[in-house]
Amino acid sequence: MRHSVALLLAVVCAVPVLAQSKHAFTFEDMMKLKRIEEPEVSPDGKWVLFAAVDVNLAANTRTPHVWLVPTAGGQEREIIARQDADRPRWAPDGKRFAFISTKEHGSQVWIADFDGTAGAATAVHLLTSIATEADGELWSPDGKNILFVSNVYPECDGPPARETACNAKTLAEHEKSPVKAQIFTHLLYRHWNAYQEGKRSHILVVSADGGTNTPAHDLTPGDYDAPVFSLGGQDDYAFSPDGHEICYTSNHDPVPAISTNNDLWIASLEGGPAKNITAANQASDSTPVYSPDGKYIAYRAQVRPGYESDRFRLMLYDRRTGYIRSLTENLDRWVGAVAWSADSAKIYFTAEDAGTSPVYVVNAVSQMVEGDEGAEVHLSRVKGGAQTVVGGTDDNLVLTHDGKFLLFTRMSVKFPSQIVRFSLAQPGQAAPTVFQSEELCNDASGKIKPGGCKSAASEAEVQLTHLNDALLSQVSMAPLEPFWFIGAHNDKVEGFLVKPPRFNPDRGYPVKFLIHGGPQGAWGDDWSYRWNPELFAANGYVVVMINFHGSTGYGQKFIDAINGDWGGAPYDDLMKGLDFAEQHYPFLAKDRECALGASYGGYMANWILGHTDRFKCIVTHDGMFNTESAWGTTEEQWFPDWEFKGTPYTNREMYRRWSPSLFATNFKTPTLVIHSQKDYRLDLSEGLQLFTTLQRLGVPSKMLYFPDEGHFVLKPQNSQLWNKTVNDWVDQWTKPGTK
Repeated sequence: MRHSVALLLAVVCAVPVLAQSKHAFTFEDMMKLKRIEEPEVSPDGKWVLFAAVDVNLAANTRTPHVWLVPTAGGQEREIIARQDADRPRWAPDGKRFAFISTKEHGSQVWIADFDGTAGAATAVHLLTSIATEADGELWSPDGKNILFVSNVYPECDGPPARETACNAKTLAEHEKSPVKAQIFTHLLYRHWNAYQEGKRSHILVVSADGGTNTPAHDLTPGDYDAPVFSLGGQDDYAFSPDGHEICYTSNHDPVPAISTNNDLWIASLEGGPAKNITAANQASDSTPVYSPDGKYIAYRAQVRPGYESDRFRLMLYDRRTGYIRSLTENLDRWVGAVAWSADSAKIYFTAEDAGTSPVYVVNAVSQMVEGDEGAEVHLSRVKGGAQTVVGGTDDNLVLTHDGKFLLFTRMSVKFPSQIVRFSLAQPGQAAPTVFQSEELCNDASGKIKPGGCKSAASEAEVQLTHLNDALLSQVSMAPLEPFWFIGAHNDKVEGFLVKPPRFNPDRGYPVKFLIHGGPQGAWGDDWSYRWNPELFAANGYVVVMINFHGSTGYGQKFIDAINGDWGGAPYDDLMKGLDFAEQHYPFLAKDRECALGASYGGYMANWILGHTDRFKCIVTHDGMFNTESAWGTTEEQWFPDWEFKGTPYTNREMYRRWSPSLFATNFKTPTLVIHSQKDYRLDLSEGLQLFTTLQRLGVPSKMLYFPDEGHFVLKPQNSQLWNKTVNDWVDQWTKPGTK
């Protein structure tokens, strides 16, 4: 007993020493982290492939590599050496896998032979060599073909050999021509960060056993994007289990710049016209996923045309009858990633909820009864999975073929994506875990509860990837602490707080007040390499964030509240949330606060600039300054048309009401303006107008301009400069002894 007590004391005494040995999170730490992507389970269920991106700050590069880990758990191994390798996808027999690499001829599809006994790639060879490059590969279920996505010239439609030659010839002519002018005949001539240059995104198919001389065939010809533009997430196309057809997302409306009417189309590999299976819905239908038995297609849909932030419902399409039903009408949350159970009976999916993204399950097939649309569909959460105060964010679902395990990525504010294996209940067995929802962080009077929020971790979960564990074990990070307050419209609104390393409650800390973009986005227990709360807190700040009206994860009514009210309820929520935090967290130095935001957060920073002097400084990144000029320079016209209820020539009063530019005479707060040349969501002119206005008014201001970035700053050294410039600006105005 005496020895046990001594050992216990030794352990307890060692904990503070270990904690103090950790250092504050740095930008260089963040660049050293491996950025783990979605899991791919082998057909036999023994192996998990995944890509992980390495950042070389000195070389200013981001390079993906393919890794392998046993599904049962064990040491990860990088299995393709001497070249970049991304998006691994297993062949149906498990003896090969495809991947994307830029080693030769730009982005192309490669094939690796796989030794399942040794768990090793034995050889690799180039499959495609298409001039317009290849990405997004998928195997056909019989393993004979591989489809991929390429940006091609629609006028090159024809036999495969002609398509290949025509695209190569047209591309070469454009690259060699000294004249770089373009002629536009329709809207959406540029998108996100690139001009269309006469190309369309199409799906092509090529023999998996062919070589680089085998021409690929365009399965989605025409002057349309098929699949549609996407910033990530689940594929917008899929093979049917019998391999005879593909289902994909495409928008055929005459003016795609004002339309969110993405539809699901079916195209046969044998040829013939494509069939639109969701024509009845004039809003968005996307991300098709066939059931393993081939009877159904699950997908996500919205119901309000022109509104990109309508609720994403989980839909089910019966391939035999054409009957369609929503499976999530009784879940007032956005559906995210989707995966079928092996027996085609259930669908697993994620849905954002109050700063987390848990996994749900629905018994799908039993709900497909025509005329029974009013019946409630039973949904349940399959796990809690809380490793931090709030609960983490899950994504990229995939099930093993035997149905025993669900794999997914999880991240939180304290760690980037990692792959987790979750045990599912088998027939005749009890479920391995029961979800326990989080306790509220405030009691009935609004006072912060001692200990904050708690939720249950699941014993059925196993973390499979540990590539970042060693680095993160040396870094001091604080958990995400939620709080609730009464905001605009007398609604409950959630906020979050992150404390700095070596926090001392008796000290006064300056505040970085972060404002999220979207505006239909949200802060939560997730990770970001661009706006990282832990990194913002690391140099001695408390970070405060508010999920104002318009934020996702609190129901569609809460989201819709921002429509036509950009500077109204959201602004009230932000000010009331900060007031609440100042009142309940005495360590906040309320006279040393800086507001920072990007995209809509940049808009709100500009709005704050004209409506309050409570902040010592402002950082506004890629924000809207003049609502009328922003309407004329953005590419996705449906967005301002919906948010401001018309155009500047049909509802000018709405645009002028919420334009930060019209409150310029109130500008006093020192402001850092950041904008990029290739940002076509919010044109560079928005930042230039704001900076010019600040300079003419004599307001202390600085502008950081990136000629080679878009809406996001992605290049490592540009990101480094961004972080240094932002933190130096905030330090200049909020640290003791500064102005």
